[in-house]
Amino acid sequence: MSPTDPLAAITILRRLGVPRRMVTVLEGESLVNDATALVAYRLAVAAVVAGSFSLWQAGLRFVAGAVGGVAIGLAVGWLIAEAFRRIEDPMVKIVLSVVAGYAAFLPADRLGLSGVLAAVAAGLYLGWRAPELASPATRLLGVSFWEVLVYLLNAVLFVLVGLQLHPILGELSGSSVAVLVGQAALISAVVIAVRIGWGFTVTYLIRALDRRPAQRTRRASARERLVAGWSGMRGAVSLAAALALPLTTSAGQAFPQRNLIIFMTFGVILATLVLQGVSLP
Repeated sequence: MSPTDPLAAITILRRLGVPRRMVTVLEGESLVNDATALVAYRLAVAAVVAGSFSLWQAGLRFVAGAVGGVAIGLAVGWLIAEAFRRIEDPMVKIVLSVVAGYAAFLPADRLGLSGVLAAVAAGLYLGWRAPELASPATRLLGVSFWEVLVYLLNAVLFVLVGLQLHPILGELSGSSVAVLVGQAALISAVVIAVRIGWGFTVTYLIRALDRRPAQRTRRASARERLVAGWSGMRGAVSLAAALALPLTTSAGQAFPQRNLIIFMTFGVILATLVLQGVSLP
């Protein structure tokens, strides 16, 4: 439930003309949420599949996976940036931008590192160098292509859930509908409350520790923090993570509560998109 999906929130905020700074913060926060959450998710799934868990080993793998993933991502980003400099065709550059994510993810994943952080690091590096690597016309064409591609991927994910929802409900037929809906509502309330509570508590801790004038100029008002907290809708990444849960453990047993996890994830996504999305303006 940790990864936030800023797509709907940013679309609404841009239409309302909110400051560009808030939109940028939400976009950047989403990348960090995706990366850290999916690293923790991978460790948790491995623990369930293997049937054992060691806190210090998991913590070490978390740090090593994150640092190693970022290092591979930056290296791949640099290599692709050098290729960009030697290519003139806009179509080839856009295709290369699609390949970049996989080129960073696959080697990191094979080495047991964070493929998600590698892809994020490569993307951030290429985005930072985009003005010198691509002409304005190429960037406009690339933005249009990626907007359509992201829209299609989101649509495919929700179609997959729609196809699985009926058999999932069949597997959960032993549970009361009222109980399932109540549990989904409770989890949704916790997800929303924790995000808002975090924004209104950790902020003051940071201010107490960092008193520099530069930090003070970056401070957001309570109203801005409330809007940012209410913009924490869940979407495609949480859905993909739930659908990616393995069917069985290493012992050959069914993955515990897999269908329930998918149902609860779908419930939280529906609740946050409808409740927060409709009320955000």
